[in-house]
Amino acid sequence: MKKRYTLVLFACLLFSGCASHSTNEGIDEAQTEAVLDHHWQTFIANDLEGVMEDYTEESILITPNGTYSGLEEIRGNFINAFKAFPAGQATLTLKESLAVKDIGYILWEADTPEFNLSYATDTFIIRNGKIIRQTYAGVRVGK
Repeated sequence: MKKRYTLVLFACLLFSGCASHSTNEGIDEAQTEAVLDHHWQTFIANDLEGVMEDYTEESILITPNGTYSGLEEIRGNFINAFKAFPAGQATLTLKESLAVKDIGYILWEADTPEFNLSYATDTFIIRNGKIIRQTYAGVRVGK
């Protein structure tokens, strides 16, 4: 009985691996790139509603300051971010933007009245035109 259970478990794992691989074929890389572009443009414009268009209730954002799940928590994170990067007073520079299948990656830096962000990076998983997972990290130097 144990051998049969192991064989069934192995077959399920093998099938699920193949099934998840086949779903990658329908990913629209141009859509990933479009979401990245929209997200950056709305972020640098301090456009909270525009930024929030990129997320769903199932989205998760992980930062060094915490993990934010769902629209309400993610909105709170961006309200604070826009205070840190005030419109007209902060200069944000996009150094690199890459889209590969459903993964987006940006590298950027910022100069604000309070601090410099000498290195910042975000990684995104984008599905159906929405950011479902995002990580952020940055090196912040006070002035």
